[in-house]
Amino acid sequence: MSRAVTEVFATPLRLSARLVSELGAENSTMRATVQGFDSAVIVYVGGDIDACNDGNWRLLLAEASAFVTAPQLFIVDVNSVEFMSCSAYEALAEEAHRCRERGIELCLVSIDPSVSRIVTACGLDDILSVHPSTPQRMQLVDPSHQYQAC
Repeated sequence: MSRAVTEVFATPLRLSARLVSELGAENSTMRATVQGFDSAVIVYVGGDIDACNDGNWRLLLAEASAFVTAPQLFIVDVNSVEFMSCSAYEALAEEAHRCRERGIELCLVSIDPSVSRIVTACGLDDILSVHPSTPQRMQLVDPSHQYQAC
């Protein structure tokens, strides 16, 4: 008897018009996409997250986490981020606290070992878990299913 492979289809989620406008501005150094899955809401972020866009970063995290309902995961994939300021990590930790109060786990995804080192050095590893890939982390939610990367 063969085991069926469950395919996961992403649903793009709409951010506020203000945030979409800010992220799409010619001078914006950060870009983002938010997708919903059965077991998680994932934010894919790229570019730079620094003092110039700290307000947009915090707004992105707040708006994206609003789509998440327990027991879904809130996954922030920073594999395409070139630079993250200390305040970006602080914003992640603050959002992780708010998520935890709602019964939601925020997971950070990065293959860059410096991200894990920074999270640990800042003492945030008790609130922020760092994983190498999104599909592997989603598979931990329901190990009976196999997920295909989107």
